[in-house]
Amino acid sequence: MKIATIIARSLLGLIFVVFGSNMFLHFIPMPPPPEGPARDFMTALFVSHYLYVVGALQVLGGLLLFTGRWTPLGLTLLGPVIVNIVCFHALMAPAGLPLAIVVSVLALFLLWNYRKNFAGILVDAPAQSDSRSQQATARTVAVHS
Repeated sequence: MKIATIIARSLLGLIFVVFGSNMFLHFIPMPPPPEGPARDFMTALFVSHYLYVVGALQVLGGLLLFTGRWTPLGLTLLGPVIVNIVCFHALMAPAGLPLAIVVSVLALFLLWNYRKNFAGILVDAPAQSDSRSQQATARTVAVHS
């Protein structure tokens, strides 16, 4: 399982570093988006320069995955990007959906393998607010006594 994790992490990191770098360097020719909402959406991203933010997140997240030292942080950065890519291809440009699904499966596999790092956001926190309110009540009672 460790080898599969390294392969998935490296492959996902490489995908995002290459395609994120392409947003800045344009070394892979991009075909024009199909007519309709996909073209309008891509035009809005390009004109607003938001595409550079997405590219920077892709490069940074991909490098974090590729190095392997901060994989959970890389997954956290890339999570919203992956959701946006899947939604874009599922709703507006279905031709790219197979690659988006492969990227999603790799990310889900890594999330599962690094689930211990995300356990804190998924479990109930201890009832600290109850103990604080009890302490405040105890102080109030002590002051008024």
